[in-house]
Amino acid sequence: MVRLLTLVVSIAFADSLNPSTIGPGLYFASGARPRSSLTQFTAGVFAVNLLGGLVIALGPGQAVLALVPHPGHTARYILELIAGVVMLIGAVILWQRRTTLARHELPSPSAGGKSSFLLGLTIAGVELPTAFPYFAAIAAIVGSGLPAGSQVLALAVYNLVFVLPLILIVVTITVAGDRAQPMLEKGRDWLQRHWPALLAGLALLAGTYVTVLGITGLASGGHNSLARLTKTIRRAIAH
Repeated sequence: MVRLLTLVVSIAFADSLNPSTIGPGLYFASGARPRSSLTQFTAGVFAVNLLGGLVIALGPGQAVLALVPHPGHTARYILELIAGVVMLIGAVILWQRRTTLARHELPSPSAGGKSSFLLGLTIAGVELPTAFPYFAAIAAIVGSGLPAGSQVLALAVYNLVFVLPLILIVVTITVAGDRAQPMLEKGRDWLQRHWPALLAGLALLAGTYVTVLGITGLASGGHNSLARLTKTIRRAIAH
């Protein structure tokens, strides 16, 4: 369980610097009733992502797992390796596009009478189908073979870490009071210029860590694990 949680936290930490959530979060932080609005927005994002993860992990994920009722360590390590590679590919893409992405303004919601909670639900719902780091984490969670309760805990931890930047903004507003506004404006300006490079760096660190977990896991399994991995790859190529 500890191994899975470290993997989940590392992916979620890199994924948490998401302009689609932090941009609107900073917008709410500068509006009327900032603490209440941002708290509701954060709750909406957390709720949709957690519910979506539960549906995938405990629905289709368990159906696939039922085909292999007792996944061996090799399968789990392969899933970890895949999750790490996904993060590394994402890091490369972000780094290559960092200049172009930095020119785009951070998203600010068009309220249109909607509550901040509803906007959080909407934004998270729109973003969920393309949340590839989250899917990589879900695959590792499902493939862990742990009981459903442990998988739910891992999903909850992922989503708590994912909204951690929003929680920190709420804490800043609470502690700093009127002084929070200039601080958050400077933070938004800095993030506007540097978020692609920062996110690429975090994805690189997380991807490297998760990839190393998978590789060392396969290596620790000895010759048999590596032999089974080689046989699986050969079968996939043959088909």
